[in-house]
Amino acid sequence: MTLILTNDDGIDAPGIRALMKAINDLNTGNQGLLNESYPVVIAAPKDHLSGCAHQVTTTSPIYVHRRSDSEYAIAGTPADCVRIALTHICKNIQFVVSGINAGGNLGVDAYISGTVAAVREAAMHGIPGIAVSHYRKGKLNVDWDVAARWTTNILADLLTRPLEPGTFWNVNLPHLLPGEPDPEVVFCQPCTKPLPVNYRIEGDEFYYVGVYQERDRTPGSDVDVCFAGKIAVTKLRV
Repeated sequence: MTLILTNDDGIDAPGIRALMKAINDLNTGNQGLLNESYPVVIAAPKDHLSGCAHQVTTTSPIYVHRRSDSEYAIAGTPADCVRIALTHICKNIQFVVSGINAGGNLGVDAYISGTVAAVREAAMHGIPGIAVSHYRKGKLNVDWDVAARWTTNILADLLTRPLEPGTFWNVNLPHLLPGEPDPEVVFCQPCTKPLPVNYRIEGDEFYYVGVYQERDRTPGSDVDVCFAGKIAVTKLRV
């Protein structure tokens, strides 16, 4: 059984390397968290494609660069990557894990996110998946080593939980200050409030100026949980 790793920030993004580190920590047994090892294949977009949602490529060729037996850079969307991985790269795929996205994918973000679309595509084919994202406060940098450590523990739990057909996990890590204690994990519902819709107008041109941190949120929802400094885990459905 194999794990497919993908993302929407591109195959060379630090987030997918942090995700690989998290999986390696599970596989080496250093964490003592799982009883079996998971072979890993990376099948990720060649370029940055954040916000591409569930776009797929059907009218032009998709170039696949085989970097090694376990790494493929694909000139397509995250959903394309999963389609190609499932049909031509691997057999016996057990899970698709997407991320770690540099930025939150909370609530209604799931409809916009390529990170989430990758595991949604997997779920459509009967393969369970986990999307992992890291909320960022403003333009502050992400500590990817910390994110990997948190993700190791999250994956150790979620990889062993049963999922109903057509469902998948969406995980959002909070942005904490250095030295703060590890965050609590909260299973919650996705927020259904809209994202801020604000524009600056210059002549006939509209410039989006919505502030992500100022979005409305339902108390106890994933947005509220993550913004409060906790790891938000939601179960989504195709």
